[in-house]
Amino acid sequence: RRAVVRVDIAGPAETLYVKVLRPRIFADVLRRHTLLREGGIPAPEVLLATDDQLLVTRELPGTPLAHALFEEGEPCRPEEIVELLDAMPSAVSRLERRPPWADAVGHYARMVSATLPELDGELSRLTEQIVTGLAAYPEGTEPTHGDLHEGQLSVAGGRIVGMLDVDTIGPGRRADDLACLIGHLATIQRMNPRQEARVRELLVRWVPVFDKRVDPVELRLRAAAVVISLATGPYRGQETDWRQQTVAMVRSAGALVRQVVA
Repeated sequence: RRAVVRVDIAGPAETLYVKVLRPRIFADVLRRHTLLREGGIPAPEVLLATDDQLLVTRELPGTPLAHALFEEGEPCRPEEIVELLDAMPSAVSRLERRPPWADAVGHYARMVSATLPELDGELSRLTEQIVTGLAAYPEGTEPTHGDLHEGQLSVAGGRIVGMLDVDTIGPGRRADDLACLIGHLATIQRMNPRQEARVRELLVRWVPVFDKRVDPVELRLRAAAVVISLATGPYRGQETDWRQQTVAMVRSAGALVRQVVA
């Protein structure tokens, strides 16, 4: 569907990314980058757009949040994450709508159950609780990223300096983005004990801030749905301990649901 090639230039030292896109989506992707950049959002700068659907962008400054999470000091303020999302131009809400991760929770639950049938009952119950709990929330009209996680943000000096993969921006609910980030942070794999403690500390500080911006019940149900979608990863990646990882993720989703569903 697409390919991305990294180009390292020796002098002066610079890194560019060449994205090869299908003709039918090229204009839309370019439009999204332009829309955000013109609105003051630190999306990748487009240096060149060619007639044969190549998009050349400059590497974002800073360090990926996925790496900065484990460094000393606060990688960024959780309030700044909310502020960045809220600062996206209103025109983003008029783009094509993409279904949030929670809409596909049943699909992903069935995928996990197919590999670990003993989890079928637990996953069915969680799916029902998530779907029922989210039924009262209408489709959102806020500008959203669509797939926000720690790999999409770049930070420097405790500030957010870049946001990647803006192809997915469009209308939705703010809880979609914040829940996606929580779900990813809650399921980072292959961490050592110090890193696990570090991520737990961040979640303890960040989630209450997110709770002030969105409905805490909605946030946890959507985060649980994201965790279930990610629980398909260990098996697909054929991790040596994929069973234990998958069970741990499903239990993590259950813990989120139990916080808000009796």
